Amino acid sequence: MMKLYFNLSPNPMKVVLALEEMDLAYEPAVVDTRKGAQFRPDYLALNPNAKVPALVDGDAVVFDSNAILLYLAQKTGRFSPAAGDKAQGEFLSWLMFVATGIGPFSGQAVHFRHFAPEQVPYAHRRYQYEAERHYRVLDERLSGREFIAGDAYTIVDMAAWGWARMVPFVLGEDAWAKFPNVKRHLDAISARPAAARVEALRGQFASAFKADMDDEARGYMFKHLTA
Repeated sequence: MMKLYFNLSPNPMKVVLALEEMDLAYEPAVVDTRKGAQFRPDYLALNPNAKVPALVDGDAVVFDSNAILLYLAQKTGRFSPAAGDKAQGEFLSWLMFVATGIGPFSGQAVHFRHFAPEQVPYAHRRYQYEAERHYRVLDERLSGREFIAGDAYTIVDMAAWGWARMVPFVLGEDAWAKFPNVKRHLDAISARPAAARVEALRGQFASAFKADMDDEARGYMFKHLTA
């Protein structure tokens, strides 16, 4: 059985969605990043970058959420175009758009909006602008389309779902008015049975993670503060 090292943040949750959609058996393993579990030697042996998630599948170890999504799609032959299919270029382009754009800019926007220990107006403006710009690109892509890449539901949609759930936290409570197509896409995926199972897992494990962002948690989450 596969073992998924996770917490409840967007990147692990999109992998959980993929595992549920693919009907794959997996064991969830808690990595509480606010307690520094990502820096344990046994976890660093799986992911030297000290991030979640990481997946162990027999002798295979995969880290980075988008690498895991690709690995699972190739393993099962599901939710991605076949090798050599003309749709593969579009599929990979949009997957990397989420991986290198939506995710990182959303994460930085959240940091400077909610967690930075000092106000940095330039950084806040830059990352709010770039996060909003990326969601606008995605919203335009979804205009008149059900799915992001091609005509079928793929891991690209799952990857975007992981972060789209956080749009109000990233950009403010009124942000959905700017991205109606992203909201429609999010709601459609959230209505799927697999997404309901993701939410059930979140509820099951919510109490297993430290909730407070106190000085100890900031020391583990934002290492540059103590470097």
